Amino acid sequence: MKKIIATKNAPAAIGPYNQAIQVGNFLFASGQLGLVPETGAFAEGGVKEQTAQAFQNVKAILAEAGYSIDDVVKTTVFLADMNDFAAMNEVYAANFSGDFPARSAVAVKTLPKNALVEVEVIAYK
Repeated sequence: MKKIIATKNAPAAIGPYNQAIQVGNFLFASGQLGLVPETGAFAEGGVKEQTAQAFQNVKAILAEAGYSIDDVVKTTVFLADMNDFAAMNEVYAANFSGDFPARSAVAVKTLPKNALVEVEVIAYK
């Protein structure tokens, strides 16, 4: 049985999808951009700031479902420019303690709303 997860502490879905779906012990979260939930605008700055905000959004969704960042087992990071990898990676690493999850990181032509980065997670508890 699947359960829809939604929180006002992360940006609302901007299309026909949910913030996350819980199935059993797994939580599948949709990709999060660096949008500030209260304003709908990107976090000011560059890829570091957008990555930090994307992780705040991920953590809000995880918390709504009773998970934490420590429950994340897989991430996918989408970058508008692979030249931003090192800056993103610095912020990414600071969001985890202990063992890191498995990860894919890819550059894409364009992200929604011309974002610089998008972070997607799968968590297990």
